[in-house]
Amino acid sequence: MAALTEALASRRIAVCVGSGGVGKTTVAAAIALERALAGGRALVCTIDPARRLANALGLSTLGNVESAVPAERFAAAGLRPRGELSAMMLDVKRTWDDLVARHAPDEAARDRILANRLYQQMSAVLAGSQEYMAMEKLYELATDRDYDLVVLDTPPTAHALDFLEAPTRMLDFLGNESARLLLAPAIGAGRVSLRLAQLSGGYLAKVLARFTGAQVLADLGELLASFHGMYEGFKRRAAAVRALLGQPEVGFVVVSSPAMASIDEARAFHERLRAEGMPLAGLVANRVTPDLWGDAPLPSPGDLASALGAAGGGDGDLARRLAEGLAEHQALARADAVALERLFSAAPGLPRAVVPRLEEDVHDLAGLARMAERI
Repeated sequence: MAALTEALASRRIAVCVGSGGVGKTTVAAAIALERALAGGRALVCTIDPARRLANALGLSTLGNVESAVPAERFAAAGLRPRGELSAMMLDVKRTWDDLVARHAPDEAARDRILANRLYQQMSAVLAGSQEYMAMEKLYELATDRDYDLVVLDTPPTAHALDFLEAPTRMLDFLGNESARLLLAPAIGAGRVSLRLAQLSGGYLAKVLARFTGAQVLADLGELLASFHGMYEGFKRRAAAVRALLGQPEVGFVVVSSPAMASIDEARAFHERLRAEGMPLAGLVANRVTPDLWGDAPLPSPGDLASALGAAGGGDGDLARRLAEGLAEHQALARADAVALERLFSAAPGLPRAVVPRLEEDVHDLAGLARMAERI
């Protein structure tokens, strides 16, 4: 575990990746808290729309702008950080708007895109938007702020390639020359339904309009045309983001649980990151059932009954239930140990941390601090 802390000590950016439901958000916050406790200025940026992180940090809300954790919240948790901790939650729509404003050639072009009805929907729900905007926000925070550590909690993905390929897919969509040529005449026509049959390529456009609606098709054409002049700026920015991710100051932390599906995805992430030359900082196995008894024989119900009797309480039924519970727990612990061996064998020598199942969900700074100790 100390090796993972040391591996992150020299990094200015930590990117937590993994499947959903493995506690990635909490791990990201704990990593940031550890740096703040050690004296650094740390920021955690989460994608999770739930309020868990805000509640854990003692903040009423999280938005697209950083919020510092108040000193009194640390004091209430019995913590005395030597540094500072801030948090924010990615607002995909707001980040899209900021990106458009940055690359638009003039105010008229910016306003035309922001007012486009299809853009207003696309910027919030288009597949890949979360991943693309997470990378955009990370680049902004890394280049425009002076944090000692920025920790990004990435969105869960259905496939290990989604996170790295989202910027390319998004640029392919925005720069689609064929779609723009097909729809360009309809853009100038204003009302697609009156002119499609007369235009070059009009039959295909007419079929599309029949299924999507003429106005939707016009909005799409206008959107692609508006982005055309900004495409090179977007492309340069995406290249800069990709270059940033490969720098030694960045460290990818793969987070998994002992569940086989999570381990499979964690191994796939690891293989993909290595193939792409991305700097790996370590592995975190979260929510692991701890081994309470080791290799020693488990106590029998009679042994437990004698111990309970010597302590002045208990009966045979309680001893039996305790023995059954301990046996079930140890069976889970052994199964988790086998699963973790499969996880760690894929990355020999990579720093790792094993975080046991905690007594309760992490819901405050004190709980985050306990997790940070284990990371």
